Amino acid sequence: MSTALILAMVLAVGIGLSLGLLGGGGTILAVPLLTYVAGMPPKEAIAASMFIIGVTAAVSIVAHAWRGNVQWRTGFIFGAAAMVGAFGGGLLGSQLPGVVLMVAFGVMMVATALAMILDRKAKQSGKSRKKLPLIKIILEGLVVGVVTGMVGAGGGFLIVPALVLLGGLSMPAAVATSLLIISLKSFTGLAGYLTTVSIDWGPVLMITSVTVVGALIGSALVKYVPEKALKKAFGYLVLAMGVVVFLQELPIAFGLAAAAMVVILLVILLVLRRRSRSAEARKRSVEDARRTPVEHH
Repeated sequence: MSTALILAMVLAVGIGLSLGLLGGGGTILAVPLLTYVAGMPPKEAIAASMFIIGVTAAVSIVAHAWRGNVQWRTGFIFGAAAMVGAFGGGLLGSQLPGVVLMVAFGVMMVATALAMILDRKAKQSGKSRKKLPLIKIILEGLVVGVVTGMVGAGGGFLIVPALVLLGGLSMPAAVATSLLIISLKSFTGLAGYLTTVSIDWGPVLMITSVTVVGALIGSALVKYVPEKALKKAFGYLVLAMGVVVFLQELPIAFGLAAAAMVVILLVILLVLRRRSRSAEARKRSVEDARRTPVEHH
């Protein structure tokens, strides 16, 4: 067993942990890990990541289903649309140059990281809507499937907000149901890639086994780890990996320019968020003062 494979297996534990804890996130590190650590070609790494994530998500579903959090009907509706999109995305991705796929993946990593750092998420709701908006769910599933099927990401941080906003699910149910959808469309995207890409199954199966162990540990720890702190820490890690992808795949001048733009964008968004929160706090203070009854002596 090579040193690179051993290192990849050790790092794969983190992918499983994120899946178990957050219902997503770790998937976006699988392709860079397989490409830069395990030394796989980009297309083989994307295809292999789909198998690893598909199996790991399927195993993780069991623990969430035991708690009754998986919304099977919503998951299969969204998942069916995402599977169609993922197969098409896998076919398209298998025809594109590796550098194009990796740069697209880097862009997706940065977008996901910013969403995690800024803590962009829908409001939690324990109630489900009376009528499921099927058309919106299907369209969202198709779009998510195509994008993530092409670049090999599981898309948990795209799926969870969609399930909350469009499907009316609570956050625990959305996280659990996203694992079902991730598993379905990962295997379908893999089928699209396997039409033109072959995989060295030995290393992939070893990495998969370690990732599954990490997911089971993450599921057990979910009650003890603050979700907000974990999301932000992981977001910064994903952002750093996105910058590494740009530096690795682009000419040095373009890579440095892309890295600088990412940093500038992060700073601007953090400043805007702070101002927005300050304005909201002042507005709440004024409203509270107006509602407070005046005491007469």
